[in-house]
Formats: sequence, structure tokens, C-alpha cells
Amino acid sequence: MKTRQTLLLIVAILFSATTFAQSPAKWTFNTKQINDSVAELQLHCSLPSGWHAYSQYTKGTEEPIEFKFKNSNAYQRMGGVKEPAYIAKYDKFAKDSTRYFEGNLVFRQRIKVKSAEDFKVNGTVTFQLCQNGSCIPPEDLDFTFNVKGNPSAANTEPIVEETEETPATVSETAKTAEETVSATTADANGGVTDFEGKSLFGVFWLCFGFGLLTLITPCVFPMIPMTISFFLKGSKDKKAGRRQAYIFGLSIIFIFAILGLILTLLLGKDAMYVISTHWLPNTLFFVIFLIFALSFFGLFEITLPSSWINKSDQQSEKGGILGPFFIALTTVLVSFSCTGPILGGALVGITSGSGNRFIFLVAMLGFAIGFALPFTLLAMFPSVLKNLKSGSWLNNVKVVFGFLELAFGLKFLSMADLSANWGLLSRSTYLCIWIVLAILLGLYLLGKLKFKGDDDVQHISVVRLLLSIASFSFALYMVPGLWGAPLKTISGYIPPISSQEFNIEKIITEHQGAATAVTDDSFPADRKYAKELDSHVPVGFRAFFDLEEAKAYAKKVNKPLFVDFTGKSCANCREMETSVWTDTEVKKMIQNDYVLVSLFADEYSIELPKEEWIEVDGKTIKNIGRKNQNYEITNFKANAQPLYVLMDGDGKLLTAKPQPYNKDVQNFRNFLNEGLNNFKK
Repeated sequence: MKTRQTLLLIVAILFSATTFAQSPAKWTFNTKQINDSVAELQLHCSLPSGWHAYSQYTKGTEEPIEFKFKNSNAYQRMGGVKEPAYIAKYDKFAKDSTRYFEGNLVFRQRIKVKSAEDFKVNGTVTFQLCQNGSCIPPEDLDFTFNVKGNPSAANTEPIVEETEETPATVSETAKTAEETVSATTADANGGVTDFEGKSLFGVFWLCFGFGLLTLITPCVFPMIPMTISFFLKGSKDKKAGRRQAYIFGLSIIFIFAILGLILTLLLGKDAMYVISTHWLPNTLFFVIFLIFALSFFGLFEITLPSSWINKSDQQSEKGGILGPFFIALTTVLVSFSCTGPILGGALVGITSGSGNRFIFLVAMLGFAIGFALPFTLLAMFPSVLKNLKSGSWLNNVKVVFGFLELAFGLKFLSMADLSANWGLLSRSTYLCIWIVLAILLGLYLLGKLKFKGDDDVQHISVVRLLLSIASFSFALYMVPGLWGAPLKTISGYIPPISSQEFNIEKIITEHQGAATAVTDDSFPADRKYAKELDSHVPVGFRAFFDLEEAKAYAKKVNKPLFVDFTGKSCANCREMETSVWTDTEVKKMIQNDYVLVSLFADEYSIELPKEEWIEVDGKTIKNIGRKNQNYEITNFKANAQPLYVLMDGDGKLLTAKPQPYNKDVQNFRNFLNEGLNNFKK
């Protein structure tokens, strides 16, 4: 009796499993003849409501769809199977994005017809369907396509079909924006380098170079006088001074390599970028620079708490680390706005390119050492500087750096202003302050101004004279900017020209119909986010701010897309716009031959509709800045701006690689021409 019940139970289970495993997907297979030598195999799949299948490129735990074609000498695949746009959702088990499809789907595989006779293409599609968290077992479905022969084909041999099946691969010519770019090399304000295939030695030195470059950024260079001041006061002898210098350098390496890693792991790959572009940390950096400047001008002396100083003195003979570590920590924090994007870009490149954590740590170590080395070497010189000290020259240096602190600190305030949309600091106001600071610095160098601790200037040295000439010349150089001159040399350090209160070029373009103005009357006025972002587009250009909306318009007017990953506070974006976009040929192509879409990666104030929220790494993206940045990281393995991508209305790339920051005008012309030529093909 028990045996009969067991058999019935097994039969019932098998029956229910067979019934459940029946796929609700409806497949049809059609052949579209492009021309005599090219055919497109179309696999149509209809999914009932609630059911979904998974992309070839899903990174979740489910089975991706897979296409296998039987080899034959009658045809040759042209790239891989092109799939429709997928939906991305975070998979907490895989800790990555699941990519899936819903509704009616069309998969396309183009082939080159090599046979003069008609033939068949056979193969198998393997897919898994799921509904409400339940999935049926993967299913194998055979397909057959009838293809017409190519009368001009040279192959007249009998058609031979091999039994071995090989999965379709995605070649470079068929990759879409999601698969084409592994990594890009960007500029000193942030970027990504392709670490795949490089030796550990090469990765180390590449990141070491990035670390060295941070020294010349505006938020790192002004830290030099503070470092000198600390070690001049803190070193009692040469041996102790060098010991403190070593501790200082090792502290910087520790902070960057350890704390930076922890911060990124906790907050995500884009944490560095968010911190360096958000208004709150930039406001804090401005306040720090302002305090330093006032201290250098002699208003007060910046000192550590007495208890800290006492503990530092007590530990100095034993190799104390508190003082040097505090200075190292302050250096890292204040310079973070410039080093953050570079560090974050390296993290994105490594984790996306190789997955090898050892490579990741080597890269972090190289960057940290590159950043710390100049400061460590500088910290070893105070004893020499002290011996060479004469008069009030050191106080003069401090005051000069005080002017520089104010000027560079204003940059952080401008970034905070742009990020938060306060509207406090226009380009003309910013330039006025810089002009006044440059004039005051020139007067100080000539001895016309005197600060606390300065001696009377009996004569002007050649060095002071040359520096004063440079300061006055710089002030005069900025004056035309008050009327809208591009000021290409410093365009990356001042607010965008779109914030200019009086701009002659803009007046001519808008009111006199300049020849460079866009004349496309079909350009919609009610574009998404245009009200908030139109003012940030360079003069003479009109842009979309939503990629899908831009794609639809590009199809309508039959033009390719010029995708501009940019930021309101992006210095290099402004340099490109004033130095490259203004070139007559470049400007004409962007205006007339492309559909411009500007994707702002640092726009956090514009909320997305709830239906457009995205789940990434267990966090919900709710604003367009994070959405655009996630799209750039996911699809192009880069988080630096600017990044320029050329694609058609379906999202297919038109160039081998996107274009990062590069002020070579001819290189940019070639990039645009390559995209146009491929689009026409």
C-alpha cells in the first residue's frame, strides 16, 4: 500500500513539474533580407504580463538567455545577437544588477551570406522565465531560418553544416553602449584607466603618476605653506625633523589607502565623486581655506589644543605621531575635492575591469605614495629653510599664499553655489573678486601694502618685480571676461559663462540672429529639466537633458546623438566648452549634425519621478545626477567628466571609444567626423 502511495506521489510531482515547466513564451522566427550579401535573423518572443526573461548580460543569479548557432560554410555571423533594451534591478544575492525583459521582444542577428544557394540557419535559444519571484527551469528551443542565397557569392561548394554548436559572441562591431567600453583614461580632475591586462608594476606606476599630478591641483598646492610652517616649528633637530617627515608621509599613505578604501566600500563606487561635488563639503573646504588665509594675513595663529601639543611634545622623543598625523589628516581632507575624483575613478576602473583585489590594493598604494612623496620631501627641508631665513621673507611667502588661499577658496564656494543652485556667485562677481585680489597682491609685492610681521621694503628685488608684473597682467587679462570673453586659460577655475550677467555673445546670438545660432525650429521647448538646466548649456547650443527623450528626437530628425557627460561644477568641462566647442568647425557639427544631450552627473536637486527610481547596490537612486553618473559608470566604466559619447537613436556607439578630456581641437574634429561617417553608413 505504501509503495503504491509513493508511486502516485512521484507521478503527481512529475506531472505538476512538467505542467509548471511549460513555457508561456511564444517564439516566432523571421528572416529579413538587408541586401544580397546581408540578412538579419529576427527572433520574436512574446511574454505574457508578469513574466520576464533575462538578458545575455545579466549579472544576477538567474540564467541569462543564450543563443547557439550551428556552424556552416554558407554564412558568417556579423557580431553577436543584439537584444532589446533591458530593465535593471538590484539583486541582493548577487550584489549586482539583474537585467531582464518584459513584453514583446525582438532579438536580431545579422549574417553575411556566403553561399549562392538558398540555405537554412539552425540553432538553439536557451532561456529562463520567472514570475513573482518563481522561475521555471531553463528551456532549450530549436530554431530554423530560411535564407536566400547570394547570387554573387564566390562559394559554390556544397553547403556543410557542422553538428557542433557554439554560442553567439558579441564582437566589437555589434556591441552596444553597455558592452563597448572597458575603461577610459581621463584627466587630472578624475578619471579611469584601463587596468585590464596591465602588470602590477604598470598599475602601480600609473597610479603613482596620478598621485603626483594632484600636487598641482588648486586645492592641494596651497597646503604647502601650512606644511612648512608646522615642520619649521615642530623640528628640534635634523633627526627629529626627518622622523616627523617620515611619519607625515606614512600617515598620508595610511589615510588614503585605508580610510579611502573603507569610505568607498561603505558608500559605493561613486562616493568620492559625490563628496567632491556636493555643496556641503565644498562649503566646508571654502571655510577652511578662508580660515587659513586669515591666519596667513596675521589675524590669528592656528595652533593645536594645548593638551594635544603637550602630548605631542611628550611623545616626540619616543617617536610621537600625533602632530604629523594631524597635519597629514588636514592635508588629505582639504585636498579631497581634487583627489577624490581621481581616487574614485581609479576604484571604478579596477573593480569593473579586473576584479582582482590585489591589483586594487596595488593601485591604491601607488596613488597614496605618489600623493605623499612631494609633501614628505618638502617636510625634510625646514631645517635648511630655517638656516637660510633672513628678514621677513617667510612672512612675505605666507601673505602671498594668503591671497592664493582666498582665490582658490572662492573656487570651492563657486562649486557649492552651482551644486546647490543658490545663485550667489555669478561669473562676473567671481571675476571682480579675483581682479581685486590680483591687484592687491601686485601692490603688496611692490611694498605698497604691509601686513603684521612684514619689514619695510627698502628696495624691490627682481623676483618681486616680476611677480608683481605677472599679478597686474593677470588682473588685466581677466577684465574682458566681465563682458563675456571666454578666458580660455582659466575657464576651468571660474564659474561657467552661462552665469555671466552681461554677455555680448549671448546678446548677439539671441537678439540679432548670429550665423552660429541654432536654426532648427522643430527643437522642442518643453524638454525635460530644461527649466532648471538650460542656463548651464554653453551659449549658442541647445540640448536635451534626458537620454531617452533625446533618442526619440534623434530618430525623428535622423541625426546621431552627441552625449555630453558633464557637471555644473566640472572644471574640465568648462575648459572643453571654451577651448574646443568654440572652434568654428566643432561648433557647427555639434549644432547642425548632432542632437546634443547634456547629462549632468552632479545635479542632485532635481528629483526623479517615482517610476524612474533605480535600485543600485542596495540603494535607491532618486535624482538625475546620481542616475546619469550611474549610467556612465555602468555602461562606460568611467565616472569622470567630461566624457563624450556618440551614438545613434538606438544607443549603438558610432566610435570605437568615447572621448575623454582632451583639448586637442583636431582630435575632437576627427572624433565627430568618425561618428558622422559611421552614422551615414
